Amino acid sequence: MTYMSTATPTTELAGKKIIVSGGGIGGASTALALALRGADVTLYERHEEFKEVGAGLQIGPHGVKILEKWGLGDKAIQAGYLPDDMQFRDAVTAENILTMKFDETFRERYGAPYLVVHRSDLLNLLVEAGREAGADLVNGVSVVGGEENAAGDGVDVTIEHRADGSVETVSADLLVACDGIHSVFRPKIVQDEPVPSAYVAYRGTSDLPNDPDMQGLNSVVGYIGPRCHFIQYPLRQGELLNQVAVFQSPRYLDALIGGTDAPEDWGNNEEFKNAFGHTNDFLQGRLGHMWLDQWWQMADREPLTDWVVSDHILVMGDAAHPPLQYIASGAVMAMEDGETLALYASEAASEGDVDWGSVVREVSDERAPRCGRIQTTSRFWGEMWHVDGVARHVRNEAFRQAERGGWFHYADWLWNYDPARRDYVNDPALGELPEGLKDWEYNIHKIQRQRDAGVSAEDITV
Repeated sequence: MTYMSTATPTTELAGKKIIVSGGGIGGASTALALALRGADVTLYERHEEFKEVGAGLQIGPHGVKILEKWGLGDKAIQAGYLPDDMQFRDAVTAENILTMKFDETFRERYGAPYLVVHRSDLLNLLVEAGREAGADLVNGVSVVGGEENAAGDGVDVTIEHRADGSVETVSADLLVACDGIHSVFRPKIVQDEPVPSAYVAYRGTSDLPNDPDMQGLNSVVGYIGPRCHFIQYPLRQGELLNQVAVFQSPRYLDALIGGTDAPEDWGNNEEFKNAFGHTNDFLQGRLGHMWLDQWWQMADREPLTDWVVSDHILVMGDAAHPPLQYIASGAVMAMEDGETLALYASEAASEGDVDWGSVVREVSDERAPRCGRIQTTSRFWGEMWHVDGVARHVRNEAFRQAERGGWFHYADWLWNYDPARRDYVNDPALGELPEGLKDWEYNIHKIQRQRDAGVSAEDITV
């Protein structure tokens, strides 16, 4: 199956001035999608260069279809790797408990392959394509504020030039805040803080062809086990090996249970050394490939039900929905956001002048329930990966049964998505977990609830 570049720039949004705050994958995607519809887009990124932290990204077929729509399908596939399948293995025994094949049947069902790609490679493609489409991508400038203008028909945006600290105001029809988990604009909607998961990630990349233990790797492989997991897959057409080791920090968990402040370096190297002793020998032998100078304390935020700051200011990307990584959808959610905004705005423009208040509310109505479900499902999925004891054996059998009975129906809601259908606008209940999971409670919430109820640290159920 060949994926050609098919993006055809249009002019529905010609004359509409849009400012995007943040130059990560979400901001670059939004700038590109809008510029392809003819909008006058300026993106401000506070760093002096566009860069992503980390290594690999998994892009499901719903994301590949968006890249294809933007004319980047071939380039993304050439930069990345198309795995044959995804394998889940028990981290204790190394037994394979589920293989999800990304074969022709998969591609026919979802309309595209499953792609893994380096974060920086994807961002570079988006930035280059955005500039080619006419977006002005500006480095070294922070968006520090924004308010509706006096006439109520646009937004005055305050920017700060990082080089000299000078501040100025620029005007636009719309401000899109893709400014990350520590967004400037999210607090205008809700006062909340990131929610640490108690888990921490160590990452590492290495030369795959010269790794004797990894020859023939053509899969995304996940070892899932008690309080930890380990992920492997190729990048850059098999030239690079991406590995991620994740574990629960005992020090963070103890602080949460005890109601004390967690040490700033929770998940440090000492904890890493002791986190995988119960796993299989092969997995333990791979830990020496992890970078030790940096680790990522994994956190998300509570799902946000409304992304609208005002008629002319909207939050998107991690500013709206920072997820945990367990269903590998953070980057694709941000790409979906950008395409949804551009699509709905261009459709409105085709029917007459754009009412930005109506557009941003429709975007929020479609995207907030979907992204809320992805965030909540990511929490649930992570907890299922990390169970111990009898629950681990039950999980393994459930995974085996999914392979025997067919697993597509578990993934359809995630991968068979098209914002043009407006599924969540028409039925917001699609954003809820399936009926059988309605009574599930996130472990972090459970601990906090017991602590708030006065249960002693010794008696708290984890």
